[in-house]
Amino acid sequence: MLKITGLESGYELLQVLWGVDLHVDEGEFVALLGPNGAGKTTTLRAIAGYVPALHGSVTFRGQQISGMSPNKVSAAGIGYVSEALNLFPSMSIYENLLVGAYTVKDKAKIKANIDLVYELFPRLHERSGQLAGTLSGGERKMLAIGRGLMPSPSLLLVDEPSLGLAPIPTLAAFDALKQLSKRGVTILLVEQNVNTTLRIVDRAYVLEQGRIVLEGTGEQLLGDTHVQEAYLGI
Repeated sequence: MLKITGLESGYELLQVLWGVDLHVDEGEFVALLGPNGAGKTTTLRAIAGYVPALHGSVTFRGQQISGMSPNKVSAAGIGYVSEALNLFPSMSIYENLLVGAYTVKDKAKIKANIDLVYELFPRLHERSGQLAGTLSGGERKMLAIGRGLMPSPSLLLVDEPSLGLAPIPTLAAFDALKQLSKRGVTILLVEQNVNTTLRIVDRAYVLEQGRIVLEGTGEQLLGDTHVQEAYLGI
């Protein structure tokens, strides 16, 4: 579904990614792991069209999307839940979800997607009229993921859903992603919570200093000496 070949990217004079190769197949739940500053978020932003691909290619369902605007990438079927969340604080939960569905013309589909979001996150249903700016950190993450689902993306990019969250809302976010994966949504997840992530994903890549250094199933990487020493404290 998604194939990245020799991707190099960065910001003005700062190159962040160096020859990144990765792929995500239909229905897979894949993680991109690594330390702060490794280039994980830049990889997602390059896929989503927010930073340019200096070299290499990004293809989605066989179509070259390198160089496309974020709107066109979204229209191609890729949803992006950024670390910044980008919610509208003065709008309600329900209104934020509707904004996420602005490209969807079928009212029945919009309702079905809102029902899905409320099924995944019952708390959002309970507080659908509450302003997004008054939500807790965990609730804002739930809403950001929910809004990302509103256009029915074929591939969902999720950046650091556990960042800044207490253990209970972190588990809720991971559980929602697991449920989405079981429903057939293809997910590429960026995370620093290595232990939990490797226990729920199909495969993962480890990115260090802008380069992929390891790839394998979650089980394989949990047993890898480098991962254990660098990320799990074993």
